[in-house]
Amino acid sequence: MIGKTVEFATPGTRLSVKDRQLVVMRPEHHRELIPIEDLGVVIVDDVRATYTQSVFIELTNAGTCVLICGRDHLPASMMLPLVGHHAQTERQLAQVNTGVPTKKRVWQALIKAKILQQAAVLSHFSVHNRGLVQLASRVKSGDPQNVEAQAAQRYWPALLGDSFRRNRDSPGYNALLNYGYAVIRATVARAIVATGLVPSFGVHHKNRRNPFCLADDLLEPYRPFVDWRVKQIADDMPKETMSLEHRSIRAKLLSLLNESINIGERSEPVLVAIQTSADSLRKALTGDGVDLLLPNGMPLADATDEIELEVSET
Repeated sequence: MIGKTVEFATPGTRLSVKDRQLVVMRPEHHRELIPIEDLGVVIVDDVRATYTQSVFIELTNAGTCVLICGRDHLPASMMLPLVGHHAQTERQLAQVNTGVPTKKRVWQALIKAKILQQAAVLSHFSVHNRGLVQLASRVKSGDPQNVEAQAAQRYWPALLGDSFRRNRDSPGYNALLNYGYAVIRATVARAIVATGLVPSFGVHHKNRRNPFCLADDLLEPYRPFVDWRVKQIADDMPKETMSLEHRSIRAKLLSLLNESINIGERSEPVLVAIQTSADSLRKALTGDGVDLLLPNGMPLADATDEIELEVSET
């Protein structure tokens, strides 16, 4: 079963736990009960929200990822279980001892998959892929030529226009991309913890202040799904009206988790596919496998209705 993604944004929401159920109290609404085992990702976008300590204890014990958003509606913090797998210590030791050649090969696979996904995004919108397929074939172990950056220089103008610049601090397209990436990153980190790996020990990302370096590594081939959704939103509404204040925009970005995609020889919802990728990454880093299972192509069908939004209209 796919864990539900639930967002709470009604001002004054109060969350507590009773009999393994999340109790949701919102002003001018009836009390709601949600079985905790049904939850995969919980997003709280309400600066006035209050909680009991048991909320965090029960959600993390169930393996649920909890995102707390700031006043800009972007995730400001992430809560993950500390214990993720019964063989956690053994796997983490193997991860730490992973050799540089293996890490470089993993990074090569991730970047090659990312660039091919970017090419698929452009093709989906009937835009020439700007030679991205050929660029992907030039990615070598560790990507020493930084083909990833070369691809980005071709990709973003083709997707969102010549004037677009990827800037995390800018509004509009960038704010939507930030939100989508943050949600996917959280689910990637959750999947990595579930495999018994340490999310802070990356194969390429190494920022000492970043506790999710490995999650950022595995995030790369999933980023284009967010780009695809943002482009859809951009095609449906004027740029000046695009804001995370709108319930419909957040809903469209969150629904990515339930889109069906190809991975390996199967089709799975993104939320499940991320776990499949994390399992294959664990095998690659601990000597139990070679090939990574990564997304291939665009979503196959419309998202299901597993995303639940409790959002204020104001």
